[in-house]
Amino acid sequence: MAVSMPTKIVTARLEHPDSHTLARYLATGGYEGLRKALTMTPAQVAAEVDAASLLGRGGAGFPAGRKWSMLKKDPVTYLVVNGDESEPATFKDHLLLERDPHQILEGVIISAYALQVTQAFIYIRGEFALGLERMEEAVNDAYREGALGKDIFSSGFSLDVVVHPGAGAYICGEETALLESLEGKRGFPRIKPPYFPAVIGLYGQPTVVNNVETMANIPWIVRNGGAAFAAMGEGRSTGTRLFALSGHVNRPGPYEIEMVKTTFRDLIYAPELGGGVREGRDLKAFIPGGVSSPWFGPDQVDLPLGQDEVAQAGSMLGSGSVVVMDSTTCVVRASWRITKFFFRESCGQCTPCREGSGWLERILYRIEHGGGREQDLDLLLDVCDNISPGVQWPPQQTTICVLGPSIPPSIAAGLKLFRDEFLVHIKEGGCPFD
Repeated sequence: MAVSMPTKIVTARLEHPDSHTLARYLATGGYEGLRKALTMTPAQVAAEVDAASLLGRGGAGFPAGRKWSMLKKDPVTYLVVNGDESEPATFKDHLLLERDPHQILEGVIISAYALQVTQAFIYIRGEFALGLERMEEAVNDAYREGALGKDIFSSGFSLDVVVHPGAGAYICGEETALLESLEGKRGFPRIKPPYFPAVIGLYGQPTVVNNVETMANIPWIVRNGGAAFAAMGEGRSTGTRLFALSGHVNRPGPYEIEMVKTTFRDLIYAPELGGGVREGRDLKAFIPGGVSSPWFGPDQVDLPLGQDEVAQAGSMLGSGSVVVMDSTTCVVRASWRITKFFFRESCGQCTPCREGSGWLERILYRIEHGGGREQDLDLLLDVCDNISPGVQWPPQQTTICVLGPSIPPSIAAGLKLFRDEFLVHIKEGGCPFD
C-alpha cells in the first residue's frame, strides 16, 4: 500500500534541525507571506482565507474566515491563539510550537492585520516548556526583525504579542475558559450566549480565538492564494491537516496528509505513515478525533479523513488525534481510563459533569476490577443520558461547555461495539486480558 504524499504546508520546515530559528525561517521563505499581506488591504487578506475554506484545526472545525467575519467592529478588539492542547494522545500543536514557532507567529501577525487588531495573545499549555521557550524567543526575534511592534516593515500597521503560559488545566482548551484564565481568573467556561467571544470576549471586548495549527496555515495561504489551498482536499475539508497518530501502530507520530483524499486505512497501514498495526495483530477499534469522539470499528477504516464524512458516520475529526487499538486492548480499561481523565479535568461548575463523571468512573473501575454487576451496564448508559440526553452524536448537553458531553462517547461506543467484553468482566470477576 502506498499513498501520494501532499504538498507540505505546516511541516515543510521540520526536516531542518534548526527549523525553530529565525535564520532558518527567513532562509525558507519566512515572513514573505506577511510582506505580501501588508501590500494588500485587510479585506483582501480575509478574502483569501475565506476562499481557502480553512476549517479551524482545534476541534470544532468552524471555518476560520467565517469566524473572522463575525468579529464585532469595536475600538478595542483582540486576537487570541489557543495553544492549550491537552486532549490525551494529541500532540500536533505541541510539535508546531517547538519546531516552527515563527510560522505560527507569522500567521498571527497576518491574521491580526486582516482583523485590524493591535493586541494578540498566544496562550500555551504550561507543560510545553520547550515550546513556550521557543515561542518567546520567536516573539523577541520578530520584534528585532521589525516583524512585530510599531510600524511593521514600514507598513503603518502595529501589533504587540503576549505569550501567556497556562497552568495545565484541560478545561482551558475551551475558548471561553481560556479567556477567563487569560484574565487571571479560574478557568470556568462562560455561558454562550451572551459570551460568544466575537461579541463579548477577552476583557469584555470582541475577540477572535483561533487554534495554533489554524494560524500555521495562514502564511502559506497568503503566499499561494486561497484557491491553491482549496484545490487540495474535497468539499468543505480543504487543504492538508496534521494528524497525531498513536496507539498500537508501528510508526506512531504526527503526519500531514491531504484531507478526504486519504483514508484511515492509509493513515494506519501505509508504510510511509503508520506502517500497520504492531506485531501484525488485528485492528480492534480506533478513535478518530481525540478521546472525546465516538470510536469506530474496523468496518470504518476505509472512511475518508474529511470533516463531513466522519461526521456523517457518527463521530468527528476533533483534535486530530487518531488512537489505534489492537486485539489485545481491554475495552473496559480503555473506557475507564478515558472517563477517569474527564473526571479529573472537570472544572466542577456544572453538576451533571462534576457528579456524573465521578459516578461513571467508579462504575467502570468496579467492572474492571472484578466487582461489576450486569445491571451496571444499564446504569452506565443511564448516567450518560443524564449528562448528554439520548447519548447520541452530535451530542445534546446539560452543561455549559462540551466537556460533559465528551464523557459518554467512549462508554457508549465500548458498550455498542464490545458489550460481550463488559459481560465477560462481570461474569469472570475481572479483566480477561490480565
